[in-house]
Amino acid sequence: MRQFIVDAFTEKIFGGNPAAVCVVDKFPPESLMQNIARENNLSETAFVLRDGEIFRLRWFTPAAEIDFCGHATLATAFVLMTQLDENLSAVEFDTLSGRFFVERRGNLFEMNFPAYVPKKIPVTAEMSAAVKAEVREAYLARDLLMILDDAATVENLSPDIDALAKLDGLTQAVTAPDKNFDCVSRVFAPKISVPEDPVTGSTHCLIAPYWANRLGKTKIFARQASARGGILHCEVVGERVKISGNAALFSVAELTI
Repeated sequence: MRQFIVDAFTEKIFGGNPAAVCVVDKFPPESLMQNIARENNLSETAFVLRDGEIFRLRWFTPAAEIDFCGHATLATAFVLMTQLDENLSAVEFDTLSGRFFVERRGNLFEMNFPAYVPKKIPVTAEMSAAVKAEVREAYLARDLLMILDDAATVENLSPDIDALAKLDGLTQAVTAPDKNFDCVSRVFAPKISVPEDPVTGSTHCLIAPYWANRLGKTKIFARQASARGGILHCEVVGERVKISGNAALFSVAELTI
């Protein structure tokens, strides 16, 4: 089994969010895919196989299979279009969350995802206690989005990870306005054994619609302020979000399985 490790949402290795991409002729047993993801110990390991004109794609964290992952989708598209078939300029993925399209636009890979509708919910004392900062607003879809005062608060946040795991949402994200970007964010996913996710495409399907509505614009230039950091070019188009990013190849290996 051939495996690529790709840093997504970055132009250079050692930045962005690393994902493993395993190219297979048929999906291995789920227990084996889970063990590979656990052994890789990255936030996501993707398994992809060609099925006619489309590609079937599955994502595993070290703890479980999940239904949607943005950065591993970008990493997989990067592998297919730059490492396996440079004639490809677009790919279609069949996933647990439906069909996704990715197009190559220069050095960027543009993913087209369903938008999450931000539903405003009451701010609770548990939210502020978990992030150790004043939460001004809160929104819930698949993920929980908490609005903070400023970029410095987001950057310097040292949350209580165990307390975050008790909050609503698959992931718990914080965001604020940023001087050089439309927004800055950080994303935590302790429920799926990822204390902090370096760069999160899927959660920007919630973050981008929130900021598009708040700022009255459709294109959102976003920064995720993890230690590795990453840049996301987002565009809200009706009920869809286009998220574009760069990627960089770190390694290629043959798994002895």
